[in-house]
Amino acid sequence: MMIRDVPKPGISPNYTIEDIHKIRKWEDERLKDATPEEVRADMMQRVKKRMELLGIQFGYNAPKVEV
Repeated sequence: MMIRDVPKPGISPNYTIEDIHKIRKWEDERLKDATPEEVRADMMQRVKKRMELLGIQFGYNAPKVEV
């Protein structure tokens, strides 16, 4: 199995409920054929990136996960 390469949806500057639905549908399509391990690795990779953007050290209080 694998994570699909689906283009990100266009999000409006107002960030509406419809945008949230687009994002959820996009996530469902991307992860449709992924294994639970792939989903977890993808999520942890994105969490790590966001934490670095916020200046938070990844792994300090997080579970030890290979990314």
